[in-house]
Amino acid sequence: MTTSRLLAGLLFLAASHAHAFDFKSVGRPMAILYDTPSAKGNKLYVAPAGMPLQVMLSYGEWVKVRDMNGDVAWTQARALSPRRNVLVRNPGAKVFSEADEGATVLMTADKGVLLELVDPKALTWARVRHRDGIIGYIKVSDVWGL
Repeated sequence: MTTSRLLAGLLFLAASHAHAFDFKSVGRPMAILYDTPSAKGNKLYVAPAGMPLQVMLSYGEWVKVRDMNGDVAWTQARALSPRRNVLVRNPGAKVFSEADEGATVLMTADKGVLLELVDPKALTWARVRHRDGIIGYIKVSDVWGL
């Protein structure tokens, strides 16, 4: 295989996975985020249970993650849960009874509200559950964590 074919193949693979992000949520009770993949590193902040994080890289028992604000840090992989949550990114985001703007509005959420992701295969609308038990649909553009 020529170098140019190998390079083309690698670029194709990178492009096909460019939008496939791996998200996990912080497990109980919380996760400490560090500046390096070591408990001896500087503690940057504590992420509360349920907070969604984008997994950028795995390194042994550590994962490099990004939060909704774009901050990058390291945490222990065991501190994360496969349960999927999203955070509302736009103030006044509406949760509808159906995946349609003409549907009944079930609730309006402020920026930073945590919602459980019911269906992780969302494209335009995400099916979510609020901690009060409300289940509905929110525009994907109104949440972070997908």
